[in-house]
Amino acid sequence: MPNPSLLRAAALTTTAVLLTGALAGCGDDTGSTDPAAQKLSWKDCPAPSASEGGGTSPSPLPNGGTWQCATMRAPRDWDDPKGDTIGIALIRARASGSADRRIGSLVFNFGGPGGSGVTTLPAFGSDYAKLRTRYDLVSFDPRGVGRSAGVVCENDAQLDAYFQQDATPDTDAERATLLKNTRGFNAACEKNSGVMLPHVATTDAARDMDLMRQVLGDDKLSYFGISYGTELGGVYAHLFPKRVGRAVFDAVVDPTQNSEQATLGQAEGFQLALDNYAEDCTSQVEDCPVGDTAADVKNRIAKLLKSLDGKPLPGIAPRVLTQTAATNGIAQALYSKDFWEYLTEGLEQAYEGDGKILMLLSDSMNGRGENGEYSNITAANVSINCADDKPRYTADDVEAKLPAFRKASPLFGDYLAWSMVSCTDWAVPGAAEHPDVSAAGAAPILVVGNTGDPATPYEGAGKMVQALGKGVGVELTYKGQGHGAYDSKNACVQSAVNGYLLNGKVPAAGTVCS
Repeated sequence: MPNPSLLRAAALTTTAVLLTGALAGCGDDTGSTDPAAQKLSWKDCPAPSASEGGGTSPSPLPNGGTWQCATMRAPRDWDDPKGDTIGIALIRARASGSADRRIGSLVFNFGGPGGSGVTTLPAFGSDYAKLRTRYDLVSFDPRGVGRSAGVVCENDAQLDAYFQQDATPDTDAERATLLKNTRGFNAACEKNSGVMLPHVATTDAARDMDLMRQVLGDDKLSYFGISYGTELGGVYAHLFPKRVGRAVFDAVVDPTQNSEQATLGQAEGFQLALDNYAEDCTSQVEDCPVGDTAADVKNRIAKLLKSLDGKPLPGIAPRVLTQTAATNGIAQALYSKDFWEYLTEGLEQAYEGDGKILMLLSDSMNGRGENGEYSNITAANVSINCADDKPRYTADDVEAKLPAFRKASPLFGDYLAWSMVSCTDWAVPGAAEHPDVSAAGAAPILVVGNTGDPATPYEGAGKMVQALGKGVGVELTYKGQGHGAYDSKNACVQSAVNGYLLNGKVPAAGTVCS
């Protein structure tokens, strides 16, 4: 079912993430995974596959540099390192500065889980131009994502139906249908990708990153993790503390929470973002077109969603804008302040009886292209989360927790609470209640929290610092809006991050940017 943690695209303030980029192919074989025996074959990047969101090959960099793609071999099962292998798709842009100033590779993970780094990095490569002066910029499709042995569940037609369902059931019949559809989706994942499902956990991806570090020729891993990428970075630091180089965590996941606590935190975060949107709209010099006061804006949205429960609006034919799709679209728009204008346009349009804009936003969240093809972001997101998270929630569990979720967010509470049944009857047991990111002995990690972040609430940054251990995490606060801080282009944040990654200058703990 729709889940606002699916997509880093919104956090990066554009839907282009799923429509740009490319990667090299991969498949199962028994090729060597020994880093000493691997030599990456970097080539021009082809256009991305449907599983990565489609689109065209990445454009050349502004200064004439080009993107290159390659495939790294990794064990499918890290407990059987000499067994079958999978290909991990990589992309890079070579450092633009002089060779004597080059530090090494800077590896990015943009989150999800399930987002394709091979499509995301070139979409935003110009944002990291300063970092590229001393680093090769590198990203990858984590295992289970895109062409890195991408997980396959339902086909495009089935996904269209899946995302049209009522994901906030009000009756026993609606609840039974939701659970049936969830089990059907999960069964399709097992049928089509059962061999990969036990091997897509975050700990597996962290081991891939250490192999990547070696194959790229770096003694230590320089890393920039965003959203779920902070969890992946924390797990890497726990497994390989002495191999951590300069690392930045932005839009930080709280590693101390189980999946219920994290989802409840998201409900609070998205409600805060909605409150901020409503206040911003109604405080403008001109009249806010979707409400006279902040309370009026939220009341009108609630009224719209209630009406959609029984009477969907025309959307993108033949699909209609359901209550769930509208909620999903609103959540997508709240990831970034840059998207607020689209939310206003979408609400205006919906109040006039047309659901196209909100449906486009929802489609972006779900990885659906204009041609009706889906990337595998939903399949990968569910597969990785269910491999990581030990809890398995029943419908009765959700019903018992609904009051707390509704208190956290009258608008998003039901929507997020019911997302917790996604791992019901999953084929593979979850690994743990929450990730272990303790990393005694690791180099300093800059942890950047955003006070207005809807998807990874600000408090998670402080919890990450504590969990990493004394002398490792260094917290920086950004008083802003949206999911993430560096890509807000705030000068203070970028100066601190660039200063650390480029020159090793660790900001003072507790630094605040606004």
